Amino acid sequence: MNPTLANKMLKATPKHILDPKPTLNTPLPLNTGASIPALGLGTWQSRAGEVAKAVSHALLSGYTHIDCAYVYGNEKEVGEGLKEGFKAGIKREELFITTKLWCTFHSKVEENLDISLERLGLDYVDLYLMHWPVPLSKNGNNPNFPTLPDGSRDLDKSITYIDAYKSMEQLLKTGKVKAIGVANFSEIYLEELLSKTDIVPAVNQVELHPLLPQESLIQYCKEKGIHVTAYSPLGSTGAPLLKEEEILKIAKKHDVGAGTVLLSYHLARGNSSIPKSVTPSRIDENKTLISLDEDDMVALGNISKTQGVKRIVSPNWGVNLGFPDKQ
Repeated sequence: MNPTLANKMLKATPKHILDPKPTLNTPLPLNTGASIPALGLGTWQSRAGEVAKAVSHALLSGYTHIDCAYVYGNEKEVGEGLKEGFKAGIKREELFITTKLWCTFHSKVEENLDISLERLGLDYVDLYLMHWPVPLSKNGNNPNFPTLPDGSRDLDKSITYIDAYKSMEQLLKTGKVKAIGVANFSEIYLEELLSKTDIVPAVNQVELHPLLPQESLIQYCKEKGIHVTAYSPLGSTGAPLLKEEEILKIAKKHDVGAGTVLLSYHLARGNSSIPKSVTPSRIDENKTLISLDEDDMVALGNISKTQGVKRIVSPNWGVNLGFPDKQ
């Protein structure tokens, strides 16, 4: 994106987007000219035997964004759910499908994409993300998380994440992806990426919630024209933030559930989110978004200040990823 245009967008964007009628499919603009739905169905940690039904239910309930990844090990079931949606009359072009390049395929980017497409039963994905900026050995002792004899991570030092991203840029010419982006990138990593590649990532998908607001990173991404998607938007496994006192107060004020408050918080910050669920009632409940007021946003913003910042998803890569709270 042209830096001047990105700066104009930043100046024109209020601190909070207090949409009077937010919906799960409120379109949020990407630097490609396309848009991403405000809310999607996440599939991380969704157990086998439950994913297909969750995806088909979400689609029939009005969701248009499904987020998945090679390493989740359930793309085939996601594809089965998509197939059910197509049988019901949902058109492929109405959907926004995201999947991700895994670390052991940084030297074989298109091969990894082709595996995902086959499992999903699709000709293309709308967004292809680099899952982590950490190349891992393709021939290690574990197909997804290889380690060395001493237990440390088996890194592939013959390639860099910059090389892998450049291969992702080439995918845009194939028609197999509509946009490319990254996940779990800090400002430091984004800065290096932008200085050495040609295409600004459309999205940076990172862990975000009131205990990990990452305000500086979000501001940086806005300045560069990179949309931010929140994963673990309810606080990851067990959704602990659904029981947070301040969040429950806001929920009572608006006569909604705590999940609605949290997901509306992300949209108010201009970010999309991908809550994971395989429970039909929870998938339906997550569709409800409301317009929070500034008092609500201030209260939500104070949670990490009073309780401290807490990052929940933090694999031991043996690499400093540049996140301030992990140094």
